[in-house]
Formats: sequence, C-alpha cells, structure tokens
Amino acid sequence: KMASTAAGKQRIPKVAKVKNKAPAEVQITAEQLLREAKERELELLPPPPKQKITDEEELNDYKLKKRKGFEDNIRKNRTVISNWIKYAQWEESLKEVQRARSIYERALDVDHRNIALWLKYAEMEMKNRQVNHARNIWDRAITILPRVNQFWYKYSYMEEMLGNIAGCRQVFERWTEWEPEEQAWHSYINFELRYKEIDKVLNYSVLVIVHPDVKNWIKYARFEEKHGYIAHGRKVFERAVEFFGEEHVDENLFVAFARFEEKQKEFERVRVIYKYALDRIPKQQAQELFKFYTVFEKKFGDRRGIEDVIVSKRRFQYEEEVKANPHNYDAWFDYLRLVESDADPDTAREVYERAIANIPPIQEKRHWRRYIYLWINYALYEELEVKDPERTRQVYQACLDLIPHKKFTFAKMWLLYAQFEIRQKNLQAARRGLGTAIGKCPKNKLFKGYIELELQLREFDRCRKLYEKYLEFAPENCTTWIKFSELETILGDTERARAIFELAIGQPRLDMPEVLWKSYIDFEIEQEEYDNTRGLYQRLLQRTQHVKVWISYAQFELSIDSTDQLQKCRAIFEEANKGLRSCEEKEERLMLLESWKEFELEFGSETTRERVKKLLPEKVKKRRKLTAEDGSDAGWEEYYDYIFPEDAANQPNLKLLAMAKMWKRQDSKHFTNNQCDTVKTLYCCTLELLQGPPCGPTFSKSEHTCNSLIPSYRQETKVEGTNGRDCTDLI
Repeated sequence: KMASTAAGKQRIPKVAKVKNKAPAEVQITAEQLLREAKERELELLPPPPKQKITDEEELNDYKLKKRKGFEDNIRKNRTVISNWIKYAQWEESLKEVQRARSIYERALDVDHRNIALWLKYAEMEMKNRQVNHARNIWDRAITILPRVNQFWYKYSYMEEMLGNIAGCRQVFERWTEWEPEEQAWHSYINFELRYKEIDKVLNYSVLVIVHPDVKNWIKYARFEEKHGYIAHGRKVFERAVEFFGEEHVDENLFVAFARFEEKQKEFERVRVIYKYALDRIPKQQAQELFKFYTVFEKKFGDRRGIEDVIVSKRRFQYEEEVKANPHNYDAWFDYLRLVESDADPDTAREVYERAIANIPPIQEKRHWRRYIYLWINYALYEELEVKDPERTRQVYQACLDLIPHKKFTFAKMWLLYAQFEIRQKNLQAARRGLGTAIGKCPKNKLFKGYIELELQLREFDRCRKLYEKYLEFAPENCTTWIKFSELETILGDTERARAIFELAIGQPRLDMPEVLWKSYIDFEIEQEEYDNTRGLYQRLLQRTQHVKVWISYAQFELSIDSTDQLQKCRAIFEEANKGLRSCEEKEERLMLLESWKEFELEFGSETTRERVKKLLPEKVKKRRKLTAEDGSDAGWEEYYDYIFPEDAANQPNLKLLAMAKMWKRQDSKHFTNNQCDTVKTLYCCTLELLQGPPCGPTFSKSEHTCNSLIPSYRQETKVEGTNGRDCTDLI
C-alpha cells in the first residue's frame, strides 16, 4: 500500500531486488493452482444465514427489498429474459399470480418471440388451474409463432387432458393448415385413432400430398389394410405408382405393393408388379427388388417363373450396359441373344431396331465390322425364327442402302441377300442384287460368290462372262486365271484353256506367278503334251534360274517313259549346275547337287556317282566383322560357307588352307620337313586371324610372321598368284 507522509506526499514503497532471475526448478501452472484451490476448498463461501420472518411487517419489508432488487436488475438490462422469468417465478412462489402475470406480460412486450417465455407463462397458468388464461396464452403463442411445433403439441395435449376432444381436434385442424412436419400429422392421426374416430382420419390423403415421400404412401396403404379397407389400400398403392410415374420410381414402393398383394393371395398381381418395376428401375437401385422377387418365385412360382427372374435380372444388366455405351455392339449381341430366347417377336424386334439405330460415327470399315453383324442377325432372325420373308427382304435392303459403298462395302451382305432370294425362289432378284454389287463396288469375294452361284446353277456361259469381268477388274489375280482355265478344262475345251494360260503368263504383273506356271505345266502334263511342257520349262528358265524349277524340270524328264529319260535328266542337272555357278545363293546350288546325288544313287553308275561327289562343296566355318548402325565396330560373327571344288580350281590361293588342314590331320608324308614347318606356321597364323591363337605365344604376331613366310610358302609349294597378300586374303 501507498504510505502518506506528514506533508501529505505519497511515496513508493521499496521493492526488494531479485538477485536470482533463473527459472525455478519446479514450474507451477495456473491449472495446478486452480486444482489445489479446489482440493483445499479455498473458494467455497459459507451459506448466508437463514432469515426468519415472524410478522407481516417483516414480510412486507422482505418483499419490498426483493422486488426492488428484481426491478433494479430489469432496469439495468431489460433484454435479459432470465431476469424476468426469475422475477415472475418468485412472485408465483408467493402465490402472487396476478403480479406474476403482469411481469410475464411486461416481458412479452420486451421480447414476444422468446419461446421459453411463452412456455413458462403458459405452464404457470396451468399449474394454478387458470385454464382459460392458459388457452388465451396458447392461442396468442400459436398465432404469433405458428411454426413453433412445441406450442401446438402442448396446447393439444392440454385440451386432451382436460377432456376437450372437440377443442383438441380444432387445434390439430388449425395446425395442419400450416402444413407442418410429418410428425404433426401422425400425432393428429394417432389422436383420432385413440378415440376410434377412423372415419375422420382423412389426414393421410392430405399428408401424402404435403409430404409426398414413399414411406408416407406406404404408411397410408398399411393403415387402410390394417383396418380392413383392402380396396382402399390397393387404390393408395396405385395412386402412388401413378403419382411418382416412371421418372421417380422407388423400389421400396413396389416391394411394399407386391407384399400387400401377396398377403391377399393375388400372386399374378404380384408377378406383374415385380416385372413392371424391374423394367423401369435401374439395376443398381433394384437389388432388394430382385431379392424379394426371387424369394416370391421360390415360394409360389414354378421353374419357369424362377428363370424369368434370372432373365429379368440379366436383361436389366444389359440395359444398363447399352445405356452407358450405345456403341458397345458386344453388349447388344448378348442382349439380343437373351431376348430371342425368351421374349416375343415384337420385343426382340424392338431391341433389334434400337441396336441398329446406333450407327458407327466414323465411316471406316474397321468400325463397321461388328455393327454389320447386327443387321445379319436381324435378317436371319426374321427369316428363320419369325418366318417373315417380306420383312427379311426389307432388313437386307435397308442395310444395303445404309452402307457407304463409295468408301467400302461388305460382300458378305450382298451374298447373304442373294442366297436369301434364291431360297425364296426369286433367282432374278438374286442376280439383280449381285449385278448391282459388282457394278457399285467390285470385290474378289463378290465375283467368287457370283461365279459359285452360277456354277451351281450350271450356267456356264454366265460363268465365262463373269470370269471375263473378274479378270478385267483384277488381271494380276493368278487364282482367277487358274480357275477359269480349270472350268474350260472340265468343259472339255482344252484349246480355250491353253489360250487362257497363255494370256495369263503374258500379263505384266502377277501376284503368284510361280503358282500360275506350275498350274500351266501340270495342265500340259495332264494333256500328255510333253513337247509343250518342255517348251514351258524352257520359257520359264529364261525368266528365272530358280533351283526348284531345274529340279522340277529334271523330275519331269525322269517321269516320262522313254529310252533316253536318264540321259535327258542328267543333262538338265548338268545344265543347271553350270547355270547356278554364278548364283550368289550357294545353298540353292547345294540343293541342286543334293538332288542330283539322290538321282545318281538311284539310277546312276559308280562313275557318275563319283563325279557328282566331287562336285559337292566343303563346309567351312568363317568369321566376319560386324558393323553397327552408327558405323562403330560390333565385333565378329561366325558363319558357315561352302567352297565348291570347281570354284577352288579357279582360285589357286585356296590351296593354302587345304594344305594347312592336311597338316592338321597329321598327313605329313605329303610334305618335306621345310614344307611342314612353313605350313604349320601358316595354319596357326590362319587360325589366329580367324578365331585367336591356337598354337601358343610363339605366334602372337601372326600377321608379320605370315607375311614373312609367304615367299617361302610360294617357293616350297610353287603356288602362284599370291602377290604378297597376307593370310586373310588367302582365306
């Protein structure tokens, strides 16, 4: 505290200096202080002493004092309603009802929207049995605040407790005019049911309009069913279905409707309800519906009914798939397969029409391949299942009109249409259709199909004309030339067939010329025109020197019965061997020699066999350097090469490797001692260059050694023509 001096001056007391300002070892928080105060009861105050009032004067003083305190509090803050309520409750405790009423009225003037104030006021009047006053308060409350449900509940409860049934009904009627929440309607309905006034329960019909939820419709129908009004209950369900329509259907409504009919033993009605619902509710929202439908069919249906449930479920799934992606033609195929096996023709036709309406958005054939099968299946269904040929014809024609033939076409569709017309014994329409197809969009498959049709009808003149048109369209197609010639051969006109083959081999461009020539040769062989066959082989060999042509030529000569057939065959092999010397493909030459060898083994003498054996090549393993795409070194690669004796004779330098290999076989008697050393060195050099040093460290510098030994090798072996080249050139 501040101290005063004699002169009236104030002075500040001395404050002790804090020497140690470090934090205390044990820290105490405010929470700990409060907890300790609570435990020691430091904040508890002793109760005030009780005041005993002994006479009326003391009582009046007490009342005056309390009223003055309440009035002061109200005057300080009029908006604090709790002060008003405490004041009124205190007056009520003194049985001063009139004063309490006055306080409540004053408080209502301050805040007439305070719900607690109205409730306390009305409860005070009811506790003091002031019924009319209470009615007056409730009337005022529901007039001022009609959306406060608590006022209506308490008002109606009070009237019912007083036995004023008419007054309670009037309260409920006034309440329903405001269209309150669902519970208010149920309270009104329960009130009427408590007094057995079933005929007056008309509130459900209004409730389902004010609150049109599925559960309210179901409660309405169950109410009618519970009290025996079955027809009314059915009408309620029917009204509900009509009210919600197809856009806002709910599975719970149909489940309740079906179970209602099931209780009435109306099983056909139940089945119709389930099917109607399943056709209109999306699959993901109808799980419970499927479950109840399946249970119903198991209880009251037959095998067919259970299958219908499964079909309906699958149909629902397909509907969802095609709605999600209308161009998913595989889903349409599955859906149509299901519909065809189960539904009536009109339903199947309707699904087909929906499917074919989804035309591919892009005019590219790959997008139309699956789509076109929808039309094919549709036409086959109409023809085979429904047996309606006129509608089948319309399907084919509509499909053919739809296809953009200038960009692409489907030969299958034209051929199926023609086959259908033939089945209907309308040959002219079939020919007209195929003729139109060839004129609009000629294709190989169309020509083949049309020709096959005319062949079956034995219309050979028409076949000739079609083959002519076909060859004008595709002159490079060897198969067509061959088939045309075969037709003429079957008809016995060999000259015409030969002329066709001549025209064919004279074409500048052919897709399979080898097949065409073979067919022509086989044709001449069948006609036993061997001179013509030889001429064909000669003409073919002028165009190509392929080894298979030579072998075929030789086999042909061998197959002809004559005295000089072996000489002719051997001559062909000789000529072929000479012709293939310049061929780069050594395997072909080897193939010829192998074939010649087999011929000599079977028909030749010992001399001819030895001669062919000498012509066979030697198989040699070699290495070659590889180069990558970027030009860098990619290492070495081993490969096999063939060295023909005839070629080796023209290349004397190849004797080096032969002599080295002879030494390797230790056939040293062919060489002198000096030659052995030289050849050994050359052999090791050669192998080192090819596949690394085989003879040890002596020959590590093989290139230098080989170059130095080549003159010696030339002198000893008397090989000419090396011209100082190294071993790699000799190899």
